Amino acid sequence: MTRPFTQGATDPTVQPVPASVVEQVDAADATLQNPKRAVVSLGANLGNRLETLQGAIDALEDTPGIRVKAVSPVYETEPWGVEPGSQPSYFNAVVVLKTTLPPSSLLERAHAVEEAFHRVRDERWGPRTLDVDIVTYADRLSDDPQLTLPHPRAHERAFVLAPWHDVDPDAELPGRGPVTQLLDTITRQGVTQRADLELRLPE
Repeated sequence: MTRPFTQGATDPTVQPVPASVVEQVDAADATLQNPKRAVVSLGANLGNRLETLQGAIDALEDTPGIRVKAVSPVYETEPWGVEPGSQPSYFNAVVVLKTTLPPSSLLERAHAVEEAFHRVRDERWGPRTLDVDIVTYADRLSDDPQLTLPHPRAHERAFVLAPWHDVDPDAELPGRGPVTQLLDTITRQGVTQRADLELRLPE
């Protein structure tokens, strides 16, 4: 007769995974799955803007096939395309990702994250709880109207270029050139770094 299994006092217990192992797994993941580098811009001007941006970063990190590698400082930005003072200001940030998702799946995830924070697309330039825009995906150039790469207006937006430059001073916008040079050609008026605010890189 087979006896039922009972755990003895000497049975091993679950131990935390050492950081060195996590690093090895991450490195192996990067090597084996050939991830692509993507730059994503975040913006919010309704509700608790800082919490929303952090929530979006955490949601991206929680996505299989995405790892958040860098998070920019927070910038406060006057809304585009509307009368001054007619909307709250935006908090903006940029995150650098490594992802094994194709661009279309990354876009689907970006939209899902927006919807999780109750993004409504009622009007162009309207206020919103969250914007998640793919700025670049590797060196991909695409005129697909569903996802134009790189983002067609990134080269003229200080609220994208300034935080991106903060996390990657040598960054280049495919087809447009170095971010540092693009920043020199546009105005930073209405775009201010908020040194008193901070977004966390997911653990």
